[in-house]
Amino acid sequence: MQKKHVLVIGGGAAGFFASANVDPSLFSLTLLEQNQDVLQKVKVSGGGRCNVSHAEFDPRELVAFYPRGYRELKSVFSKFQPGDTMAWFSERGVELKIEADGRIFPESNSSQTIIDCLKNEVLKKGFQIETKTTVQAIVKSENGFNVQTTKADYKADYVIFATGSSPKSLKLLESLGHSIIPQVPSLFTFNIKDPRLEGLAGTSFATSELQLPELKSSEHGPLLITHWGLSGPCILKASAWNARGLAERQYKFRIKVNFVGISSEELKSRLLQHKQDHPKKSLIQSKIFELTNRFWASMLSYCRIPPDQQMASLSSEQLNTLVKNLCESEFDVDGKSTFKEEFVSAGGINLKEINFKTMSSRHIEGLYIAGEVLDIDAVTGGFNFQACWSEGWLVSEALNGLASS
Repeated sequence: MQKKHVLVIGGGAAGFFASANVDPSLFSLTLLEQNQDVLQKVKVSGGGRCNVSHAEFDPRELVAFYPRGYRELKSVFSKFQPGDTMAWFSERGVELKIEADGRIFPESNSSQTIIDCLKNEVLKKGFQIETKTTVQAIVKSENGFNVQTTKADYKADYVIFATGSSPKSLKLLESLGHSIIPQVPSLFTFNIKDPRLEGLAGTSFATSELQLPELKSSEHGPLLITHWGLSGPCILKASAWNARGLAERQYKFRIKVNFVGISSEELKSRLLQHKQDHPKKSLIQSKIFELTNRFWASMLSYCRIPPDQQMASLSSEQLNTLVKNLCESEFDVDGKSTFKEEFVSAGGINLKEINFKTMSSRHIEGLYIAGEVLDIDAVTGGFNFQACWSEGWLVSEALNGLASS
């Protein structure tokens, strides 16, 4: 019996993982990638180390890291989650490690290890990988699909569409009857010009709190001062969860930052207690919170408090000014910057048009859709990759079950 043919459009994480799990005894498969190299996002992720996933093994907890898609992904992750990802790579000789912050990387600290594993798995099954091949049209026929590319025309019984979130890719699916949720950036840092941040690039805060009053939104977590403004997990989470609201404001909005992560009342109480216990200590020697010396000195300067002034002479006005700037600093954000090599967007194929038991299209029989082309995104790269691995695995399971039944 002649094997059914699967055509995979997109040589990224989702496309490769689906291909790597398709049964070669049941299918022939061709993977198409428009660029010269495959798995390009995998290559640059985590500074070239590849943040494969994140150590959150309860699907109910895992979905909390996805601003869009969390309802649909609960069932997806119940079938394939980060523990399964670790086992899958381990079974193929690639050991992964969990770092202190929960991120998962290959033991080799090289993304090439992940790339080689995925490519080898696809090639050893006898499947074809065609690069520099751009899809121009997809036509559904009675017997499957006719796919026109810059190199050749392909016939396929099934199509796995996993191109990523490029506008051209979305138009291809739109031509097949799918509706598109407009795209906006989802993972970015905040551009801020303010004297309180000048000369402090690289300064980090372990526990901070962020408020976006206009959107009635708040976040907490590590914060980082950069040359352009503010970054770190706290900012990235805020950018992801408020992607559409911030886009509507054209990335001009006000934020309120608590650098110490405790309330104004508690901060004031601690400073007053320190004043009572150490009246002769200078202000510059009275950094009693988890702040860098550089930031503390800068904050004293901004509040016009002499660094050599003794705690005993700290006035109520000075104390209130210091507390307000540490706990309730307001900044005007004017624009955004891309976070490292992470290019993540909110938007894509409307999730109501996908059957999340199989990742199949509800409109087109034989079409499966996975990866960033869907209106799904997460707060960091490792979570985005996990969605790709899980969705790709579901596609392959659906196809293998379909052919063997």
